Amino acid sequence: MNDSAQSFDVIIVGSGAAGLGLALSLPKHKKIALLSKLSISEGSTYYAQGGISAVLNINDSIQSHINDTLKTGAGLCHKEIVEMVVSKAKSNIDWLQENNVHFSSDNDSKNTDRLHLTKEGGHSHRRVVHADDSTGREVHSSLSERVLHSRNIKVLEHHNAVDLITYSSSSSEKKQVVGCYALDTKKDKIHALQAPHVILATGGASKVYLYTSNPDVSTGDGMAMAWRAGCRVANMEFMQFHPTCLFHPKAKSFLISESVRGEGGLLLRPDGTRFMPNFDAQAELAPRDVVARAIDHEMKRLGVSSVFLDISHRSETFIKSHFPMLYERCLEFGFDMTKEPLSVVPAAHYSCGGVMTDKNGCTDIDGLYAIGEVAFTGLHGANRLASNSILECLVFAKQCALHITESSSKETSLPPLKAWDDSRVLSSDEAIVVSHNWAELRQFMWDYVGIVRSTKRLLRAKHRVDVLKREIEEYYANFTITSDLLELRNLVTVAELIINSALTRKESRGLHYTLDHPNIDNDNFTADTVLSPLNFNSQ
Repeated sequence: MNDSAQSFDVIIVGSGAAGLGLALSLPKHKKIALLSKLSISEGSTYYAQGGISAVLNINDSIQSHINDTLKTGAGLCHKEIVEMVVSKAKSNIDWLQENNVHFSSDNDSKNTDRLHLTKEGGHSHRRVVHADDSTGREVHSSLSERVLHSRNIKVLEHHNAVDLITYSSSSSEKKQVVGCYALDTKKDKIHALQAPHVILATGGASKVYLYTSNPDVSTGDGMAMAWRAGCRVANMEFMQFHPTCLFHPKAKSFLISESVRGEGGLLLRPDGTRFMPNFDAQAELAPRDVVARAIDHEMKRLGVSSVFLDISHRSETFIKSHFPMLYERCLEFGFDMTKEPLSVVPAAHYSCGGVMTDKNGCTDIDGLYAIGEVAFTGLHGANRLASNSILECLVFAKQCALHITESSSKETSLPPLKAWDDSRVLSSDEAIVVSHNWAELRQFMWDYVGIVRSTKRLLRAKHRVDVLKREIEEYYANFTITSDLLELRNLVTVAELIINSALTRKESRGLHYTLDHPNIDNDNFTADTVLSPLNFNSQ
């Protein structure tokens, strides 16, 4: 399974909006490797139904978008980052259009070039640009097509990153990244890939939970790799649960877009009565954490397996024109959203914490960057405002590209990489160990570290994750690596970080709600929950 090192100027791990945006923003003379765990079309971006927030309406303002982001972030957003990202939104929408991304037009406007804007939870204005209800697919398809036709970009599909390769120089206090190991899952070979710049654009970690809106690739790989390499992480306790995933045994991870509520969809109990006005003045358009907790509360109070989302009071023409993909997919599961309410439940959706970076995506290791959902930038605070995620990917892709370009003149020669050594491991005939531990991990994370937490539940989860971690590390050390094993190893690391971060925060704020500390504590709280591998007591 060994292979000699391949050299590049830049290695990008991840093929979503952040990775694609970066690859297309770097100078054309750069030799780039873009790693995709599965095919290039897989990832959270491709499945994103919502849109991209940007101030394009004369009645809206950048300051209003900033205020909405800060309010939703519950006091933990880094204001300077919010201002930077929001101010660059329009230019990034323009860039997408220049790259053949087609957004929905406003049919009610005499100006045919005017984009249709929808409104989502937490926003005070209509400012969400979208491509019907398949914005992610449109963005991803257009950008990936350009990447695949770029001569300087080598796309390595079905390559699962194993670990980062770093070295310490006597001339620098910080470690330097020099590449990574990657498993070619088609050929069952591990390659050493070398570059002075490595970018983690691996997305989030919502697959650590039993129920999630995310695709199977969202296993926290970049967070875990950066942590093992020595990077700090922050605010891992803030996991966003999307309020409305379709509740159906065959509807795996199928999300019902925030835009359905933005266009008048109502949340109902099984008896047909509304409940959101009892929880928040914005009712169905309250921030996602409020809506998710309200649904969780009603389900537990009534002992029901789901609640219902109803937009059937809007015309059939309106529904089919605004939500064509949703309409067709729901029909496949036996639901006609033009005539009946949809059965929905909350599901893990977005990681607001991640690898600590600065405004350029730089981490604690020289040459190593993190952009997109894998990163903690300070934009989202304790809760992400709807449709700020793809925007963050694009803005930080541009920031990162500029920083790499400006720092390239400082590059020095890299040391030779060691080939991957698997001479002392065996092929396992007990794959059931991996699948069993995977199932157990996701189950207790859902039960103990979900929407509503308590210290007792968190300590139970900590005990279980400690046991699983030891078992997985022993298995990893003795048996041949598989993609499932890599993902399980990363998930147990991320679970440990989430649990320890949640135990650290002695208050309820944004997405972190604990029964033992149900109120916000503005007097004794720590702004960001920062964990460092240097003083992590379980290492």
